Amino acid sequence: MCDFNTLNDEEKQLHHLKLLECANSFGGKNFFLLLLEAIRETKPHPLVSGQMSYNIEVGSITWNKAIFNDKLQLLLKARKNESTQDNLLPKKDEKNYKKILNVVRTLKPIVFQVKPADPSDGSGFFFQAFDIIDENKTKLNPIFDALFFCSVDTVKKVLNYEAKK
Repeated sequence: MCDFNTLNDEEKQLHHLKLLECANSFGGKNFFLLLLEAIRETKPHPLVSGQMSYNIEVGSITWNKAIFNDKLQLLLKARKNESTQDNLLPKKDEKNYKKILNVVRTLKPIVFQVKPADPSDGSGFFFQAFDIIDENKTKLNPIFDALFFCSVDTVKKVLNYEAKK
């Protein structure tokens, strides 16, 4: 999803609608972008927080299982290849296949909950890290990718996308 410009119009519209729905359930585009900017500035990466949560003034993200830095680093390497091979998983004969598969198996059950600090801003939303297409194909969930990895500018582009008529 971070390579938004390479997507076709239908995929762009789908990602736009998904992210817009998430933003609206978190208080709108501005609150959503504030959350993303805060995540990008946080060191170490919020996903490796031992509290399994990330809080800022406008809202929070919680998840149900600790994520260790070694898994995060493997995930970051794997996601770089996802757009070229259209699959997070490498080919079965590649050296790092088992490691990446293990990351997917470890992170797949984790459910993330994003909710605004003020309930009147929205109900929040839930998501998981991956979309499992079949036993040989797995993709990063675009919401997970946008929240934790894509540049804020890319997410702005997605949120402001208007379909060609």
